[in-house]
Amino acid sequence: MTDQTTTAPEQVAAEPTFADFDVHPDIVHALADAGIVTPFPIQAMTLPVALGGHDIIGQAKTGTGKTLGFGVPILNRVVAPSDAGFSGLADPGKPQALAVAPTRELAVQVAGDLERAGKKRGIRVLTVYGGRAYEPQIEALQRGVEVVVGTPGRLIDLANQGHLNLSYVRSVVLDEADEMLDLGFLPDVEKILAMTPASRQTMLFSATMPGAVVALARRYMTQPTHIRAMEEAGEDSHTVKAIEQFVYRAHALDKVEMLARILQAQGRGLTIVFTRTKRTAAKVSDELVERGFAAAAIHGDLGQGAREQALRAFRTGKVDILVATDVAARGIDVDNVTHVVNYQCTEDEKTYVHRIGRTGRAGNTGIAVTFVDWDDMPRWALINKALDLGIPEPAETYSSSEHLYTDLDIPQGATGTLPRSSRTRAGLDAERIEDLGETGRSAGRGEARRGSGADRSSSGRGGGRRSEPSNDAPRGDGGQRRRRRRTRGGKPTAGDQG
Repeated sequence: MTDQTTTAPEQVAAEPTFADFDVHPDIVHALADAGIVTPFPIQAMTLPVALGGHDIIGQAKTGTGKTLGFGVPILNRVVAPSDAGFSGLADPGKPQALAVAPTRELAVQVAGDLERAGKKRGIRVLTVYGGRAYEPQIEALQRGVEVVVGTPGRLIDLANQGHLNLSYVRSVVLDEADEMLDLGFLPDVEKILAMTPASRQTMLFSATMPGAVVALARRYMTQPTHIRAMEEAGEDSHTVKAIEQFVYRAHALDKVEMLARILQAQGRGLTIVFTRTKRTAAKVSDELVERGFAAAAIHGDLGQGAREQALRAFRTGKVDILVATDVAARGIDVDNVTHVVNYQCTEDEKTYVHRIGRTGRAGNTGIAVTFVDWDDMPRWALINKALDLGIPEPAETYSSSEHLYTDLDIPQGATGTLPRSSRTRAGLDAERIEDLGETGRSAGRGEARRGSGADRSSSGRGGGRRSEPSNDAPRGDGGQRRRRRRTRGGKPTAGDQG
């Protein structure tokens, strides 16, 4: 594999627009209607190469705008139903482009961007992933689509059932390849690539380039151009300059109270609160709602309908606080997140970087706050050393600590309850929940608290194969889930001996 490398020029005389590239005018106009005129650096670097049909390895962090970097070229290459040459295709209506994403949420976000950019050309984009009924996806494929965006499990299921024909695909995109590696999807990705023509254009995007991703590129790509669009300090320190980071040693019983006061900081906008476990995500979200905040949870014990309801409410501002586990939050792409709070310390430095990267995106600044329990101090020491953060001993902090208020610009009179005069958002219930015909799981909001354990398989008919992973083991904030044992006369009943 020949690795050609391009880097951004040190100075650019004038910012280019999408119209300056060889892009179909209808795509340029559709983007302009959405207020998108000037490409981000990764887009400006990718477009000239990708529009020429060359294979690309794009190395860029999430939130840098890479979706349109590959989206515009694949839409440009598609023969739309309104084009004169459409009827001359070998099999009109069969997918001409494929984008593979590691998570449902990322697939939805990518498909949304492609639909917006391809709207004026009449390009049909279909999103496929597990957890939703097969029938609507099959019917859409039968009617005809030009672009398919999906997660590996459901793509393979539909192909194996004979509903998805990839033999006419001209362009393939592998988005967040390192995340697909982490989630164990690379064997599935290889199966999918084997279903596509060898003459396809292949574009692979990844924040990091582990050996398995490099091997995948060598096997399935032809003389790819390697494009890097990383922050200057990103590859060295792995943290973004635009994010101001605060780390506090917090007591478990005081964390909700601390969080409630932080959420009243001056200038706070959309906020993501991260937890390690599904149970904690549900608990924290419920407590914030009880305190008057517009919050919603997203985790693996929720059905896909409830997860999408929460994401829509967050994007539209009906709720301004999203409490999420790490896996559920992968692929959330919202540019105007001002604050990220690590309610539970991350397992390692990679997860820490991924979490705080939800803010400070698209040229904005952001604030990241991390709570470190006493038991987490050894773990934090390793994270601090790996990232060279210079915070080896986080300050012991309580909800009443003066430095908490001054650090984060919290009004002095703030308490753990949001004043009624500030409760201006509609809340999660204002966002309808869709009946998605979900396969093998419940769609209810409270399933985590009822112990549904529904996140076993999102593939429905696909038998035992996985589509998207469960978030985490069903344990509590600090350890194993306790079993309630029935007793009679102070002694365990028969059949409940542990």
